[in-house]
Amino acid sequence: MKIGGLFVVALLMTPAVSFASPNIGGCGWGSKLMEGNEGIAPQVLAVTTNGTSGSQTFGITSGTSGCTQNGVVRSNWKTAMFIDGNMNKLARDMSTGQGESLESLASLLNVDAKDKGYFFDTVHSKFSDIFATDSSSSDQVRTALAKVLNEDARLSRYAAQV
Repeated sequence: MKIGGLFVVALLMTPAVSFASPNIGGCGWGSKLMEGNEGIAPQVLAVTTNGTSGSQTFGITSGTSGCTQNGVVRSNWKTAMFIDGNMNKLARDMSTGQGESLESLASLLNVDAKDKGYFFDTVHSKFSDIFATDSSSSDQVRTALAKVLNEDARLSRYAAQV
């Protein structure tokens, strides 16, 4: 297989692992080899090296090669799809600080029951920051929501899931 073919295979493999814990791309032999390099090629090469050598799997299992055993797999694609499909309902509910779509969003973000009321109050008070314009895109709303949550000490732990 030519190098170009390997690159394509590596690119196809990347989305499958790019949503996972801080271990992805941050540990294993590939990460050590590519450390300090920026851009897509070094990232793809690090992930490919880790995948083909099994060093990341071994590292996570054994806690070596810069890997940890307590990583948490996270994915925000469900949140992104939810926001994209419910923009009008979310805008309405955030503007009032209550509603079914806001309840669903809190559930997707795994907001603890003790934080739910505070979450609702916060997104209500920051509504104009989250929905900056009438034509805000779902990506803009997600980015603004993550920023609002990240800037709040009590809610910052939920920002990574937006």
